[in-house]
Amino acid sequence: MTAGGQPAPAVVPEEIWTAWARRHRATVDALTTDHLERRRRGEPHPVVDFLFTYYRTSVGTAGRWHPGPGLLLEGAHRTERRTWRHYRHAQVDGRAGLVVDADSVLSRGGARLERNRRIAEATLSRPGATGCFGLHEWAMLYGTRGREIRHGAVPLRLSHERIDEVVRASTLRCTHFDAFRFFTEPAVPLNAHRLTRDDQPHREQPACLHAGMDVYAWVAAMEAGAPGELLVDALTAAFDAREIDMRSSPYDLSRWGLEPIPIETAAGRATFVAFQRRWIARSSALRRRYLAAAARVDAWSSGAPRGDDQTGVAPNVRSATPATTRPNSA
Repeated sequence: MTAGGQPAPAVVPEEIWTAWARRHRATVDALTTDHLERRRRGEPHPVVDFLFTYYRTSVGTAGRWHPGPGLLLEGAHRTERRTWRHYRHAQVDGRAGLVVDADSVLSRGGARLERNRRIAEATLSRPGATGCFGLHEWAMLYGTRGREIRHGAVPLRLSHERIDEVVRASTLRCTHFDAFRFFTEPAVPLNAHRLTRDDQPHREQPACLHAGMDVYAWVAAMEAGAPGELLVDALTAAFDAREIDMRSSPYDLSRWGLEPIPIETAAGRATFVAFQRRWIARSSALRRRYLAAAARVDAWSSGAPRGDDQTGVAPNVRSATPATTRPNSA
């Protein structure tokens, strides 16, 4: 136990945690190298760019591996990590390094972390509702006739008349406010519900692609409080969902080598629903891991109740080796 009554963090030898950090960086590089090269050439991408513009995250930030609270990174105080936010110097049995400061994570995250947690818990409490067919992108074009196109640099694969016909012949069942808020004015009353920011915790459901992509943003917002493996898995899932999201839209993505999922047909809708069913399980698992990571931050904060069986205490990894041990992935 520390002087403040907290359990001592488990010490991770430098050769182990640096191997974890290198592996994390290599994974993020593999996911984002093409994106960075396109950005340097000034070439936009309608699928990938979204994750780093709409969510206001960066490749550099995603490439930083964090262990989450409860682990002391031996020798890290001698590296640039000592300048990173949410770390503090610590010692265990004379072995010095850095630990994630849970109080700092909670202080900076504040109400945003608590709101994200409430939405995650609420979303997990209800079944997935398939059948929206990704029509939110269509509703963002409804009635525009070439004006105010959301992705104006991307050509359409269907005429405006055909897009309007598909929307009118469908039932809009969007449950995600941050998609609904971009509906055109004539499309708004066509949705089954008029969504608001305040009722978001009551509407989100796990089949929604965008609700699942949001988990990546939540994990990124937790910064050092979130284990690196959770960030990578959430980012990878968001890439996959965003591709399905745009392939199901009325946009022509052939320039980027992407075939459409024609949700204006029965076959296209079946393909979309099949992805949604897999997405329910995948995004729900990420939400549970997010909640576990948030609980771990709470458990290692100064305000957490103390006891011999404290939730969230890290396993002892003093004898771990890079080949056999992975960081806590929440």
